[in-house]
Amino acid sequence: MTTTSAGPVVPFRGLITVSIMLATIMQVLDTTIANVALPSMQGSLGAAQDTITWVLTSYIVAAAIATPITGWVADRIGIKRLFLTCIVGFTLASMLCGLSTSLMQMVGFRILQGVFGAALVPLSQSVLLSINPKERHGQAMAMWGAGIMVGPIIGPTLGGWLTDSFNWRWVFFINLPVGIVAFLGIFFFMAEGAIRQRKFDFFGFAFLSLGIGALQMMLDRGEQLDWFSSPEILIEASLAAIGFWVFTIHMATSKLTFIDPHIFKDRNFVTGLVFIFIIGIILLATMALLPPMLQNLYGYPVITTGVILAPRGVGTMIAMMLVGRLVGRLDARLLILVGLSLTSWSLYEMTTWSPEMGSLPFMITGVTQGFGLGFVFVPLSTIAFATLPPHWRTDAASLFSLVRNLGSSIGVSIVATLLSQNTQVYHQSLAGHVTATNPALPADIANGSLSAMASLDAFITREAAFVAYIDDFKFMMFVTLTTIPLLLLLRNKPQSGPAEHVALD
Repeated sequence: MTTTSAGPVVPFRGLITVSIMLATIMQVLDTTIANVALPSMQGSLGAAQDTITWVLTSYIVAAAIATPITGWVADRIGIKRLFLTCIVGFTLASMLCGLSTSLMQMVGFRILQGVFGAALVPLSQSVLLSINPKERHGQAMAMWGAGIMVGPIIGPTLGGWLTDSFNWRWVFFINLPVGIVAFLGIFFFMAEGAIRQRKFDFFGFAFLSLGIGALQMMLDRGEQLDWFSSPEILIEASLAAIGFWVFTIHMATSKLTFIDPHIFKDRNFVTGLVFIFIIGIILLATMALLPPMLQNLYGYPVITTGVILAPRGVGTMIAMMLVGRLVGRLDARLLILVGLSLTSWSLYEMTTWSPEMGSLPFMITGVTQGFGLGFVFVPLSTIAFATLPPHWRTDAASLFSLVRNLGSSIGVSIVATLLSQNTQVYHQSLAGHVTATNPALPADIANGSLSAMASLDAFITREAAFVAYIDDFKFMMFVTLTTIPLLLLLRNKPQSGPAEHVALD
């Protein structure tokens, strides 16, 4: 490796970038690619309706618990070794998932997938920041952000195509060639990372894991169990509160801490965590709402739904390519403001949708929202790390990914709960107008025809659900707007110099 005035020159930077992004996209896809395959898995694995969701929950919980230890493991064995280990483990676990013959096997292998895949996203972000000089961080984060944001969008479409064209097992088998290429690229072209000896804070990790695991379980099962009317949800909420509270006190008072509390003194990073939490809510919650809305209310098949949602990914990709070049030239806070404004506008447009419209409004708002989120994600990922010392980079990237995933889980849980509750409320309100004395009702309904009443009830349910979807879009719009004042807390990244840039070796 040589050094210039712009910082270290890293050999094979392009090949390293391609390799780590393949690993990242592979992991991110698996957060959503299996969703549409669940009905096929249910029959093949002999699972019940309420237990097949463990295929998703086990992966999410395992990944959330394992994500925070990425920095410590990377320091102990080196980033390259950890990267290679995670790719091998994730790929093998994917193959075992595809070969599973029972629900217990599938859940166990999905847990392994989550554990090995948890480090891939924060490691890729840390490596991209390390192998690129400061002036190229915007372009590096554009590449990274494209994989992070487009993955959840194309995941259901790819999963649906693989399931329809082959079978659900190919949802997991497809990881094999990707994992092999990523492994070979990193093995041959990436330099060994530095090793630092750090004691492991078992106490802190135990309570953080308790908090994260209990929270994820509560969010996943809350809607199904009617939230706090269920003893299970009360127990999980209590465990989550205890876990996070004890971990926070321990981090603030102990000399040996799992996460260095000084990292939270960086105002840009802490504000960035708040922003990425909101982005997690908007990105995944929207993608959780739109597919069932398109399929159940508009009658689109799975493949057509994927085509209608594809422009969202196109908008994101265009924004990534554009904003990656603008980050070093314009104030990052201005770019984030533009992104938040576009995202808010797209959500406002979604509140004007009608039950009888065609597919064009979905595509237009999708492009706009994808473009807006892209304009937020890249400068945010750049400015959040701009003032952090390099030795905190991997720990910070782990927290960044963890908070984004928690935001996604909380966002999906909130909009799903609001959708269910508001659908019931609006259904009762609309059904209250169905009386024998209402002159607007057809005669067969007024006379009590069962078929006519069934048709009317289906119509009312559809209308109630549609209004509930609109309310969810309004909620997300207001959440996005309320984050704009937080831009005042961010400081634009300082001018960089050679001394601020470090390489992996």
